[in-house]
Amino acid sequence: MSGTGALVAESGAERMAVAFARVLRGVDITAPLDSVLTFVDALSLVGMEDRAAVYWAARATLVRRPEDVPTFDRAFAVFWDHRESAGGPEPEALRITIAVDTEDETGGEGSVRNDDDPTITLRFSGVETLRSKDFAGYTDDEMRLAQEWMERLRVAGTPRRSLRWVPARNGRRPDMRRTVRASLAAQGEVARRRWSRHGDRPRRIVFLLDISGSMEPYARALVRFVHAGVAGRQRVEAFTLGTRLTRVTRELSSRDPDRALRDAGTRVEDWSGGTRLGETLRRFNDEWGVRGMARGAVVVILSDGWDRGDPAALAAEMERLHRVTHSIVWVNPLKVTPGYAPLARGMAAALPFVDEFVEGHSLEALEQLTKVINRA
Repeated sequence: MSGTGALVAESGAERMAVAFARVLRGVDITAPLDSVLTFVDALSLVGMEDRAAVYWAARATLVRRPEDVPTFDRAFAVFWDHRESAGGPEPEALRITIAVDTEDETGGEGSVRNDDDPTITLRFSGVETLRSKDFAGYTDDEMRLAQEWMERLRVAGTPRRSLRWVPARNGRRPDMRRTVRASLAAQGEVARRRWSRHGDRPRRIVFLLDISGSMEPYARALVRFVHAGVAGRQRVEAFTLGTRLTRVTRELSSRDPDRALRDAGTRVEDWSGGTRLGETLRRFNDEWGVRGMARGAVVVILSDGWDRGDPAALAAEMERLHRVTHSIVWVNPLKVTPGYAPLARGMAAALPFVDEFVEGHSLEALEQLTKVINRA
């Protein structure tokens, strides 16, 4: 073993560690030298024969980001199976190729092509390869795959206490009706007192999607996410923001995504037009939000913050909205840009009244957005 920044594989543990580190680097999981050395030390303790022990030793020492675990699991499964296959090449001779399935199938963990070709093939579904890709670069086929993935997301805000009373095992409020009924059923005998409590109901979620020209690269993906949140669910509302405000809850309620998107496209007349965030938010507050729909709700605004109107007007409407909502989540696809700062006048005016400011450029970002909404 060398101490000059490189690892020369001498022992069996060192050869295994170096070979597996190469596999991980081939699938874009960084395995720095110090982590590999720690893995070698772990192998000297747990041995190299017990698959579970080697797996956990590798995962504990080589994986630093939780999002890398699924890829790590595939790589380890293929590496271990290859190691155990009869007549396979020495680990350090392995090469790595990545295969992407055209359909989002499961079960393709990976395979060895043949005994004479020292190549590991890691198979990934189409969706997995798209998770970090920017929506602006999606093809139509990729958007179709992404839509299928979005439909599996579960968007549901935290429950809120309702005014309705429901039966409870104990509590402070006696349920006299149930108590009397129980007593009558026992032929007048004094029955155990029944109790009630306030019930829970899902917190309303309101999506406000900017469909102006500056959002065009992302709006076609985000409207699919909004559809996934609205379809088949109660207490979820959807509006588009452009030069006007348009309610599209009914159109997006269809479980058929093609029909929902077609109906929404017919309903909305200002796709890829200008942006008047302050004016459209004022209309939402006046006609829908402040009078009831936004009260106690999680409001999700999907916009890059570009606005042709007066920033002061937008700030005033955001303040009105913030006073009545449970929380405001602002989703900006441009936030991922290195060195991003909210320099757009609209974004800068709105930000002081935003509770959560998140990215919205990729499937990974939408997965995180779903978690934010569900805990808001």
